[in-house]
Amino acid sequence: MECWQASDLFVSSSFIKERSKVNAVSLKNKKASSFHEFARNTSDAWDIGDDEDEDFSTSSFQTLNSKVALATAAQVLENHSKLRMKPERSQSTAADITANFKVIKSSSDAQLSRNSGDTCLRNPLHKQQSLPLRPIIPLVARISDQNASGAPPMTVREKTRLEKFRQLLSSHNTDLDELRKCSWPGVPREVRPVTWRLLSGYLPANTERRKMTLQRKREEYFGFIEQYYDSRNEEHHQDTYRQIHIDIPRTNPLIPLFQQPLVQEIFERILFIWAIRHPASGYVQGINDLVTPFFVVFLSEYVEEDVENFDVTNLSQDMLRSIEADSFWCMSKLLDGIQDNYTFAQPGIQKKVQALEELVSRIDEQVHNHFRRYEVEYLQFAFRWMNNLLMRELPLRCTIRLWDTYQSEPEGFSHFHLYVCAAFLIKWRKEILDEEDFQGLLMLLQNLPTIHWGNEEIGLLLAEAYRLKYMFADAPNHYRR
Repeated sequence: MECWQASDLFVSSSFIKERSKVNAVSLKNKKASSFHEFARNTSDAWDIGDDEDEDFSTSSFQTLNSKVALATAAQVLENHSKLRMKPERSQSTAADITANFKVIKSSSDAQLSRNSGDTCLRNPLHKQQSLPLRPIIPLVARISDQNASGAPPMTVREKTRLEKFRQLLSSHNTDLDELRKCSWPGVPREVRPVTWRLLSGYLPANTERRKMTLQRKREEYFGFIEQYYDSRNEEHHQDTYRQIHIDIPRTNPLIPLFQQPLVQEIFERILFIWAIRHPASGYVQGINDLVTPFFVVFLSEYVEEDVENFDVTNLSQDMLRSIEADSFWCMSKLLDGIQDNYTFAQPGIQKKVQALEELVSRIDEQVHNHFRRYEVEYLQFAFRWMNNLLMRELPLRCTIRLWDTYQSEPEGFSHFHLYVCAAFLIKWRKEILDEEDFQGLLMLLQNLPTIHWGNEEIGLLLAEAYRLKYMFADAPNHYRR
């Protein structure tokens, strides 16, 4: 299933070369381009052709509407590179900026590291045509560095909370309601794997049954592998497997962990088995992202150092099998609650985007009217927010923290996610209102600057989402016009 998004963009050198020819062009004196015009001049990474050996050719850019593309290139290069850069980079020359220009799927994909001041860039996706974006942002916090604000690793309060979790988890029958209350503000890293298994419904509350349950479910998963995985080469499954095989390398491409062949093989098995066991939806692009938080959390059970650069070949076969099976079952539990997001025409997402528009119109009418003025439709940016559960908008460490709460909240991945998206959108109201053209708004909304976010920012976002839920979920008359 292909869903257009104006998100995964990159800069062609041809735009830079033509920049001097269009400096005098000002889009702000023109009517904002429509989404359809914008769409004709861009393409999402998911819609790229599958011929991975085919390189870019200059002729591929000749099909662009050059007037719109070049004018937009000039505007974005002049406006965004100046206004959105961090102070420490403000003294960079124009040559430095254009030399380091690279487009990312979202700010969560901007997790790059600098070595001796050189920016490491990912290879451009094949056959992609699009408009330019602002420069990349260096990686400043690791997945395991959950507190990006510089707080001590563990305070007295955090030690107390950890002890509370350990008492709950070790009791004969874990009180799941109490575990949810404790988990809502975040789960300590040390107990997150077992807590997530319990909150997802994968493990029973009774401690005596857990070991047997894990053994049985892991054996069941690998039974599926033996029974079904060879069928990936059969004609009726070839398209599904081929799409999975293409999407896997695009999953967190800037984190070395996910580029390891062994990890990619694990992801391919998980996604293929899930797809053939759920024929109502099958595999849909975006589901591949949903494996990563579970994989990282269950990997952290065996790895004390930073997992981003960990070589999984150092783990035993039993450990890898456990991580794979647990990731499969917990992802399956998650998708059970939002499967209408991925069935034909994705009605779940359509409804959620419509609900978000209605909600924002009540929360912040000024932002809502600003979108209407410049012909920005919610589906153009919020489809991805719903399809990928904000994973492409946030660093992975923030997604893991967010999912602590989602698994603690009733219908967290479906119902509560709506209010998180509304809070997330309003968080950027000033930046949104500062943009006064269609392209600028789309560029902003698809690349929000969250790379520096940590627990503090996610905590504030969740608090605001809870407030909105309290105000509107139980007050339908306030929700509707």
